[in-house]
Amino acid sequence: MRILGIDPGLQTTGFGVIDVHGTQLHYVASGTIKTNAVARGDLPARLKILFDGIAQLSRQYQPDQACVEIVFVNVNPQSTLLLGQARGACVTALVAQGLPVAEYTALQMKKAITGHGRAAKSQIQEMARRLLQLPGLPGTDAADALGLAITHAHAQRTHSALQKTTTLQRRQHAMYRAGRSY
Repeated sequence: MRILGIDPGLQTTGFGVIDVHGTQLHYVASGTIKTNAVARGDLPARLKILFDGIAQLSRQYQPDQACVEIVFVNVNPQSTLLLGQARGACVTALVAQGLPVAEYTALQMKKAITGHGRAAKSQIQEMARRLLQLPGLPGTDAADALGLAITHAHAQRTHSALQKTTTLQRRQHAMYRAGRSY
């Protein structure tokens, strides 16, 4: 199985591609998509760069699944809205390529990779290097994307094992006027 991890950002979006063979993880590629060639105020052009870049990565590496970091609320609501739009462009590009998309918070990824939810960027870089046996440290955005892909590989394995042992059922509590479910 090939997994594409995306760490969305309006200026720099990280990506990481790994192959999963049983319990073995193999590095394929990583890097960043930068939008700094376009004026900061031209949001539609920046979103198009992200959309096109993610679509190109999907065509180039042919992943089976994708995962994206969930946006957290910043102190500055305007920054959160802009980041949410960048994330939306990334998710839309993945879905347009026909990929199933999983979502993880930064806390979930950090805990899965380093064992500590408050890990520093340098710790994520080092663990991505170790887990994928890389010769050097990946960049911070690429390391986060690789961390998301690794997190998804582990979570997917657990989810598959649970599916084999028990039937997953829709939760009935907390239904809201017959329209909302989990």
